[in-house]
Amino acid sequence: MDPHPEPGLGPVLTALARSAVATSFAPRPPGAAALITATAGAAAHAAALAKREATFVTLQRDGRLRGCIGTLTALRPLGVDVVRNARLAARDPRLPPVEAAEVESLRLTVTILSPSEPIAVRAFTTLLDHLRPGRDGLTLKDTGDRRATFLPSVWTSLPDPDRFVAALLRKGRWPRHLWTTELRSAVWPEGLAAECYAAREFSG
Repeated sequence: MDPHPEPGLGPVLTALARSAVATSFAPRPPGAAALITATAGAAAHAAALAKREATFVTLQRDGRLRGCIGTLTALRPLGVDVVRNARLAARDPRLPPVEAAEVESLRLTVTILSPSEPIAVRAFTTLLDHLRPGRDGLTLKDTGDRRATFLPSVWTSLPDPDRFVAALLRKGRWPRHLWTTELRSAVWPEGLAAECYAAREFSG
């Protein structure tokens, strides 16, 4: 991941995300290509917007989450992915849908993820010692249907690695004893795998 993104790219991404949400209420919402063309400054970042990236779009209003949707794998061009995820975040099934009157008061964050890297761990103690608070995003998954991730921004509300991992286990609906007991003494579940990733965030 480029640690020095193109100057001016952030405002373009957040403006594009806001436009995607705002236009989603139209009878026939414009496609990603039309929105990118209409976004001020986008032409200067055509190459970056065309590069495949994994993104998340987070919507907040008055500090409350209104939606957060994204992918961990780079499947689409950056601009297209932001439009898609912004519109899906506005209809996040975990929350009431965003209303048109809310759009201007939303705080939007576009997060670009680096490729995930496996962490070679077989014990929670090793995982907790490996994590870098404030920097690492974390994904936990097993051989079944359990999978959950926390973006690096979650460290703001969960700065302690033990609480961070316990909350992620709870989010992924792993057995209750894992996230309600002393995590460092818990047995690493068979089939559990961990991956970490870095991220760049742009808010506006």
